[in-house]
Amino acid sequence: MSKTTSGFARVFGAQPALPHAHLVSVECDIVKGLHAFTIVGLPDKAVEEAKDRVSSAIRNTGLDSPKRSNKKIVISLAPAELKKEGAAFDLPFALAFLRASAQVSFEPKGRLFAGELSLDGTIQPIRGALSIAQLAQTKGYTELFVPAENAGECSLVSGIDIYPVTSLIDTVEHLTSKKKLRSYTIRSSRKQDKATPLDEIRGQEHAKRGLEIAAAGRHNIALYGPPGTGKTMLARAAAAILPDLSESEMVEVTTIHSLAGALTESYISRPPFRTPHHTASYASLIGGGTVPRPGEVTLAHRGVLFCDEFPEFHRDVVNALREPLEDRVVSVSRAKGSAIYPANFMLIAALNPCPCGFWGTSRCECMPHLVEKYRRKISGPIADRIDMWVTVPEMPLEMLSLKSRRSGKETETVREHISKARKAQRSRFSDAKHLTTNADMKAKDIEAYAILTDAAERTLMSAAQSLKLSARGFHRSIKLARTIADLASSAAVEPAHMLEALSYRSREF
Repeated sequence: MSKTTSGFARVFGAQPALPHAHLVSVECDIVKGLHAFTIVGLPDKAVEEAKDRVSSAIRNTGLDSPKRSNKKIVISLAPAELKKEGAAFDLPFALAFLRASAQVSFEPKGRLFAGELSLDGTIQPIRGALSIAQLAQTKGYTELFVPAENAGECSLVSGIDIYPVTSLIDTVEHLTSKKKLRSYTIRSSRKQDKATPLDEIRGQEHAKRGLEIAAAGRHNIALYGPPGTGKTMLARAAAAILPDLSESEMVEVTTIHSLAGALTESYISRPPFRTPHHTASYASLIGGGTVPRPGEVTLAHRGVLFCDEFPEFHRDVVNALREPLEDRVVSVSRAKGSAIYPANFMLIAALNPCPCGFWGTSRCECMPHLVEKYRRKISGPIADRIDMWVTVPEMPLEMLSLKSRRSGKETETVREHISKARKAQRSRFSDAKHLTTNADMKAKDIEAYAILTDAAERTLMSAAQSLKLSARGFHRSIKLARTIADLASSAAVEPAHMLEALSYRSREF
């Protein structure tokens, strides 16, 4: 005869999501009647299958499981209209049943639970634990119980006690005060990303300068030139010269990677560097799928999206970058749901001037119509959204000699310059929370934060006519000049800053 008696219990869990997790009330009701075990509240297949996982986990822990009960068991997930996905509800399911069946007695107020149960009662890691921790902080919960593997990322959120749990029995013993768990307080260190330092790249001083400006203001940049001139090395050097993420950015980026299942360390302290292959599909780059999932543009949030062989990407995929490059977010709509994901990244595009890469030299064998077709793969709207077009020419052989002295600024020096420029931008935008770098400015922000001298404005107006700049190109030139002025520690944009910014707007491609 089962010990299970009639009863009702409620504990609290959460549905991980971007940009915010959703609080879910997990209610268990046990009444007399024919045996049944039902989960209601729009559960997906993974949530439905929790019935078997939870039953086996409870039985193997030494307690009476729902499968052995001769009662009707109903577990309700509220709010009912919210789609429940994943295995994060296993732990609250089990605790709600144990409390309703009077096998365990504890106070659920102020406590939030999340975790996947194995059949033997151990607790497995879940996706999106950090978004649940942020929810717990926002909603005033004081204790969060998560799998031990997820405790490191959750430690980025302050003000709550995080308990890393490894099994159902450990959780029960803590809640019943039989054996107390220790809260998680130590962050694990994260290995530094392997990047190409700038001083390992010989020559290409103009391209290095362009990369420094782009990184300082998070501007989009295109590197074009013949094959083998160092375009890819320059792009990868961006990972070395970008400053560390701020505390808020660390939480933001780690949350995204946790939800996507791409988190390899406890948390992310360096800007992400994403390198999708040119055969990447629309859904993998922008996001999508049957159930909306973040794509590469979202995984590159606050970091770099490097598109090597840019014209070789499918034209529809390239054009899909219009929205994230302009609005810094991407909207994904599917039959089973829609979502708006953050996508504030710095685009680095590497491309050749023609299919063979040697346009304008005796080595080029491309027919003019093939060159035109190749270049048309980059549409005008996309090209206009790229702030800087930088030529990476072939290097003289003497520069490549093993005995030649390596040129270029050291990575640490450039990073310091960029950090100083970023600090100036944060100070300038202290009263505008929607702005973090110069690239984030809209037209109305430019009027407030990008002060041009009269001479600089005359220079811009004259060049805008000769270069036939669009309204977007006009504003982006100002933002780029503002970044150059920040690197020079100048309070206002001078003509020299504007001229340098305008030099990057002209392109041969």
